[in-house]
Amino acid sequence: MAKRVVITGIGVLAANGEGKDPFWHSLRLGQSRFGPITLFETGGYSVQDGGEILGFDPAKYLGPKGLRALDRSTMLIVSAARLAIDDSRLTVTDANTDDVGVSVGSTLGSLRSISEFDEVTLKEGPRYTNPAFFPNTVINAPASQVSIWHHIKGFNATISTGFTASVEAMQYAWDYIQKGRCHAVLAGGVEEMCNQTFNGLYHLKMLSGSRPLKLWVNCPFDSRRNGIVFAEAACLCVLEEYEHARQRGAAILAEVLGFGYDFDPFRINKYNPRGTGIKNAMRRCLTNSRLEPGGVDWISANANSTEAADQIETEAIKEVFGARARNIPVSAVKSMTGETYSASGALSVAAAVGAIQGGFIPPTMHYQDKDPACDLYYVPNRALEQKVNTVLVNTFGPNGAACCVALGAPGRMTKDG
Repeated sequence: MAKRVVITGIGVLAANGEGKDPFWHSLRLGQSRFGPITLFETGGYSVQDGGEILGFDPAKYLGPKGLRALDRSTMLIVSAARLAIDDSRLTVTDANTDDVGVSVGSTLGSLRSISEFDEVTLKEGPRYTNPAFFPNTVINAPASQVSIWHHIKGFNATISTGFTASVEAMQYAWDYIQKGRCHAVLAGGVEEMCNQTFNGLYHLKMLSGSRPLKLWVNCPFDSRRNGIVFAEAACLCVLEEYEHARQRGAAILAEVLGFGYDFDPFRINKYNPRGTGIKNAMRRCLTNSRLEPGGVDWISANANSTEAADQIETEAIKEVFGARARNIPVSAVKSMTGETYSASGALSVAAAVGAIQGGFIPPTMHYQDKDPACDLYYVPNRALEQKVNTVLVNTFGPNGAACCVALGAPGRMTKDG
């Protein structure tokens, strides 16, 4: 018999909010808080703005000791873990530590550390590199440090699949709980704002404003869209087996109903215009979650202000949901958080839980000029106040991966058995 998996805690650090309640409040008000990047010099670029977590202080969450050897990605995710554990009131002890796991989506998290470590090696020689910084150069460092700092001895995994990474990390956690290998998992994702990642995205012309004669703008589904606004974030959710959560008296925020995945490689760094992957992922998610198309109250879109992707997602939703598509609110959380890459799916899940708990659907901000090819109801510029029982979260990227997750309100657990 399948186990029921619930969310009992959320730890989120984003440009528009630290902690789940400030994050939800910002989403409800449509606040984005994009601005000039301060972490590195942007004078040589035509793009200077992004979604930086201004004033982030890891000591506020972790205390002052032991932080000097950690890079920004690791400090972000370890801090998010502290928030998630506190929010769920989960106590990790010697007795239960083997039953708690960590599953983190992170793809670019070590890029700055690798670059800076290698720079010292090349300029000054390997004898002059600081060995304390070497652990940061491996991709699983952020996830490993979550376990180290919070004394978690269960499984530890890192998923590096780009835009879908944090939702796939949640699916991995779900599978472990289903198999009875653990009772609770901290699952989500992280990406930091750094010069190396920003420079790469800029020269790939993925950033809004990076192409000639294109202005910087973040407007998913809008005809003016021309690329992403890069941002940083860390978000972990405590996924927990329902009976375990109930027995310890945990507050249940939402139920994880099911996942859907598809891999549809097309061309390097290019979306399949037919949207096969996201269509298959949505269909499988609905089937695995035992949801009918008419049973979804909100679709939290992958939409990140990319010309091709937003149109592909619109067409995919229309094909999967048929006549019902035009009646389902579809909105883009990334219009407020920016594109946080591996962390983006986890932020969308946190937003979905906020919608379920708070009775509102976040808006698609900066929506002004309608694109005839994007013709669904995108909740423009103002949150929709209504009860939310079910949410479908979409993630997909130009690498071919697509992963969706469906969430349900805690009340459904009693109503549906």
